[in-house]
Amino acid sequence: MIEADQGTEPLPSAGERQEGGAALAGRDVAAAVPAPGIAVSPAAVQEVVDRPEAVRQAFRHAWLGYKSYAWGHDELKPVSKTFAEWFGLGLTLVDALDTMWILGLKEEFSEARGWVEKDLSFSRNVDVNLFESTIRVLGGLLSTYHLTSDQLFLEKAIDIGSRLMPAFNTPSKIPYSDVNIGKGTAHPPRWTTDSTVAEVTSIQLEFRELSRLTGDPQYQNAVNEVTRLVHNLAGKKDGLVPMFINTNTGHFSHKGVFTLGARTDSYYEYLLKQWIQGGKTEDSLLEDYLHALEGVRSHLLRQSGPSQLTFVGELSHNRFNPKMDHLVCFLPGTLALGAHHGLPGDHMDLAQQLMETCHQMYVQMETGLSPEIAHFNLPPATDGRDIHVKTPDRHNLLRPETVESLFYLYRFTKDPKYQDWGWDILQSFNKHTKVATGGYTSINNVRDPVNPGPRDKMESFFLGETLKYLYLLFSNDTELLSLDKFVFNTEAHPLGTT
Repeated sequence: MIEADQGTEPLPSAGERQEGGAALAGRDVAAAVPAPGIAVSPAAVQEVVDRPEAVRQAFRHAWLGYKSYAWGHDELKPVSKTFAEWFGLGLTLVDALDTMWILGLKEEFSEARGWVEKDLSFSRNVDVNLFESTIRVLGGLLSTYHLTSDQLFLEKAIDIGSRLMPAFNTPSKIPYSDVNIGKGTAHPPRWTTDSTVAEVTSIQLEFRELSRLTGDPQYQNAVNEVTRLVHNLAGKKDGLVPMFINTNTGHFSHKGVFTLGARTDSYYEYLLKQWIQGGKTEDSLLEDYLHALEGVRSHLLRQSGPSQLTFVGELSHNRFNPKMDHLVCFLPGTLALGAHHGLPGDHMDLAQQLMETCHQMYVQMETGLSPEIAHFNLPPATDGRDIHVKTPDRHNLLRPETVESLFYLYRFTKDPKYQDWGWDILQSFNKHTKVATGGYTSINNVRDPVNPGPRDKMESFFLGETLKYLYLLFSNDTELLSLDKFVFNTEAHPLGTT
């Protein structure tokens, strides 16, 4: 069952710490209370709490569950103590390789490397999603190679990258969504010939990097052609793109809906990051990114009532919907990254405004965890609340986007409030999603702190992204994965820049 409160309280939130207990080099002075279910000596009254070490402890607990009940499988089901299979490629393990290295978890990394060497085989008659396998598996292997210089990971990256290439054999050169990596065939979903725009435009960092490392241009050529086609397509609205693109015609489909949430989010992220990755020389990428931000300001940006929170909504056939996915919380970090790399200073201003909004999506919930989707009151609001959450949207999947943006904002501003906000989120994860026997679970209801309703699933991105970004947020070493030397893919895997 999900870990209950067994007579202990979680470490105090930033807002609960006594005066004089300020953060020092990523540490807090707080009551020495361990994770629930772990015995504590009565003598342990006060001690310095090391925030990076708290992330390591969270990772070890998540890894305990995975190793005990899901080793070598894709995902842990921590409540039922079993596993879920998606592609059969050890997604959680591969996604977490670079996290273990960054956190200095040498024993865990060594065990995982052994599994990759002996058991990770791509000669499997299995359909995989091009986007998910690229950002998690290919990206994870490439980043681990960067960090370790271990040829094993590059060899595995070349293997999976080559097996994904049949996806690009389409009439339009817009890739299919699914690839059988054993048979070398690819196809769209059974129900449509469309791919989502995010799927086909958020694989570029990884394939470009694979070409750079191997000297084989086929990977970069394939994804650059996709970028070129989308750049020239009609159907955008001031730089904003529709959600779907047809793999036969190469044109946008289901036009009229514009969002920075699911199905388009990382398109915008990868415009900027490809520009940075390539040494800031590809003007069309920057042009598309800046144009899209103009579209966001013109059509999607609003302020809520009564507190005037700046948020990004959606546009459906020219009708504004004050709906914001948690996924959109990638945007503050992306805006801040652009400002750091020389884009206008008002990008940082907007980043900080949106960061506050994403923070409020957590603190206004009874569990301290954000819902998957929030709806905002537009002024004049009458009930005194900025945020409403519909019943089907109350789940939390342990997503990383907010802590990702907190990392960027802290790295560039050094404002400790961003570390404090991240600390509160980690404490809420520990209180409401931690499972006694190992692992963390997504939950059904962020508005019910008594029974949040465990969903019995630990997504691979909790280890690959969420905990990694929390660790980097709490580290005061600005040279640890310098943002002048690395660019993170959309699964938090750091890749080098030219």
